[in-house]
Order: sequence, then structure tokens, then C-alpha cells
Amino acid sequence: MRLLLIALFTLIFLQTSGQTVVCPSCEIRDLQQAVNLAEPHDTLIVKSGIYPVVDLEITKPLTLIGEKGAILNGQNKSYVLKLLADSITISGLKIINAGKSYTKDYAAIYASRANYLLIENNTVVDPFFGLLIEKSKHGIIRNNLVYGENVKEDEAGNGIHAWHCSNLQIHDNEVYRMRDGIYLEFVDESIIEENYAHDNVRYGLHFMFSNNDDYIGNRFEHNGAGVAVMFSKFITMKNNVFINNWGPASYGLLLKEIYDAEVLDNEFIENTTAVFIDGTSRINYVGNVFNKNGWAIKVSGGCYANRITGNDFKGNSFDVSYNSKMNDNTFDGNYWGDYTGYDLDKDGVGDVPYRPVKLFSYIVNKTPETIILLRSLFVDIMNFSEKVSPVFTPDNLVDQTPAMNAFK
Repeated sequence: MRLLLIALFTLIFLQTSGQTVVCPSCEIRDLQQAVNLAEPHDTLIVKSGIYPVVDLEITKPLTLIGEKGAILNGQNKSYVLKLLADSITISGLKIINAGKSYTKDYAAIYASRANYLLIENNTVVDPFFGLLIEKSKHGIIRNNLVYGENVKEDEAGNGIHAWHCSNLQIHDNEVYRMRDGIYLEFVDESIIEENYAHDNVRYGLHFMFSNNDDYIGNRFEHNGAGVAVMFSKFITMKNNVFINNWGPASYGLLLKEIYDAEVLDNEFIENTTAVFIDGTSRINYVGNVFNKNGWAIKVSGGCYANRITGNDFKGNSFDVSYNSKMNDNTFDGNYWGDYTGYDLDKDGVGDVPYRPVKLFSYIVNKTPETIILLRSLFVDIMNFSEKVSPVFTPDNLVDQTPAMNAFK
């Protein structure tokens, strides 16, 4: 389906009526002049060179193709490109020195009410916002590189930022050292796929109030936190990798007020907290690998009817953490690395149920400083006594059919 849509968009974008070459030694050497002279659906070929471009508005269907070495210099003043029409293609350009402001959302590429966009194969260097898309539909954003030099959240914008959009395809982009790598707000029916977001100040991917979206096959590495999904529903999160998102308040995946979603076949490796859930209901966690995290799944309040099954829990300091004795979630058929039960009938399922919540995790939630006792004999004895006779941990949180072998 995605290939069919891409082919359809490509046909729309390639319905050109003329071609103009822009270069430093050509008859037309100014990009603003070339845009003004172009007819709808024309193609502008931008040759190697540095072009001063500030607030260049494109208000008709056009294709801009940059050849190797084509650089747009925003001169640190304002927006660089402003896309204000349907069926615009921006490809192969390097954009530098977009404006920065604490009162305006300056961007290297800004699009508003621009449907059927194609923004591909561009490099954006140290912008405030990289690509800022508003109130647009049926756009493709692919194979772009957006990076900054940001170390503080209040000094940076987002790499790819979409607001009030639908039917976007954001894939195969790399974004690093921005505030959020990719940010979506009120963005529906969209796919975020095969992106690499790393070393961003806040989140690799952050979306809010966005429904019926899929993010698949992305890699979120060494961000302030990997992904935050908030106040949304009908989200599919599949085949992503969350790795090395460390910090005192860092998560691989943060879910807050999320409903009717799927978390499938993801890898969570060496995160402070792999998954933190707060106010989430009817979420299926299936086929995920939790490996060497501080907390694998940390459950806060208001989480109901979630199903955690067929996952691997290996080498985590805490597999599951609760802050209360209440449990309305199902843990069934998972592999637990520290399970010590037996399987007499050799069916691959442990004959002894497993209790994944340890008393010490409850204590650490109340008094974080006690984490220094994690590997002590005293903690082992305390956890064993709680397992035998639960007092503080949820007494009905039990995996009745723990797997004897890891799934992956």
C-alpha cells in the first residue's frame, strides 16, 4: 500500500510543464526570481553553489531539486523555505543558518496547508526547527538528515515537527541533537517508520493528542528519553529499538493516558526505565524483549485491562514495579530470567507460578536512596518473605504460565 501511495504521489509531483536551471553563472541565479518566473508544476534544478534565501514563499505547485553542493543559506534571519501550496517537492538541498528565536518558530522548511508534499534527501544543519509542517495532509517526509548542536531544551526546537496534520509518512530520516527528534501533535492516520533518532535533548519521538498512528522499525538511542506517547488512542508501536536512554527521569517508552494500543516485538535495552505507564488501559504488550534495563515495566496509577504476554525479561534490575497493591492487568506466558521453577511435564511452561513484583521495588519507589542495597543478602531475604506471604505487593499479580525458555 505504501509503495502504491508513493507511486501515486510521484506521478502528481512529476506532472511538470517546464524546467529551469539555477546556478551562480546562469541567466537565472537567484532562487526567488526562479520561483517567481516558474509556472505551476515546473521543475527548478538548483546547481552547486551557495544561495542566500530568506523567507522564500512557494505558493504554487513546484519541484525544487538540488544537485550535489546546492546550499541554501538562511543568513540566521528567519524561515528559509515556506511551502504554502499543494504538490510541492523539495529534494536534495542542504539548508544552513535558518533563523533562531525564542518568540517565533523559525524553521529551515516550513509548510502550512500544503497537501501532497514530498520532502526528501535534504540535509538541515543546526536549525531552530528543522521541518515544521502545519495543517497539511498526505505528505511524505523521507531520507532527510536534520541535526543541531543543542545541549539545553530551552535553546532548541524539534527536528521534524508536525501539527494538525493527517496521512503523513515520515520514514528513513535521521535526527539528532535537537530538542525532540520527531514531534507530532494532533496528527492522525500517519506512519512513522525506520527513522533513527539519537542524542536528542528531550525525546527521540514525542506525540500528543494523535490517534490511529503507527510507528514501526524506528531506533531511539541515547536520547533524554526515547519516546513519549500522551493522550492518544489506537496507536501501534512495533519492531522499534529503544536503547541506552539513561537518566534520573529517563524512559525508553513513556505512555500517559493511552488507550487501545499495541506494543509489539520491540527491543528495550539498557534504559533507566524501559516502559513507564500512567493512566493507560487496554494495551497489549506482546513479543517484546526487556534486556538489562533498570526497570522493565514501571506501573503508575490508573492502568487497567492491560495484557502483558509472550515477552522476554532478561537481566533487568526490576522486571515489574507497582506503586500500590491494586492490579487489574494480566501477566501471562512471559519468560522471566530469574525464574527458578521447574517443568516436570516438559511442555515449556513452568509448573510453579511466578510473582514478578519484588518487595524491594516497592521500597525503592517510596525511598529511592535504598537502591544502594539492591544486591545485598538482606534484600534477597526480604523479597523471598514477601513472595511467600504478600503484604505490600499486589497479591493477584502472578504469571501462572511462565515460559521456561526465552522467545528471542
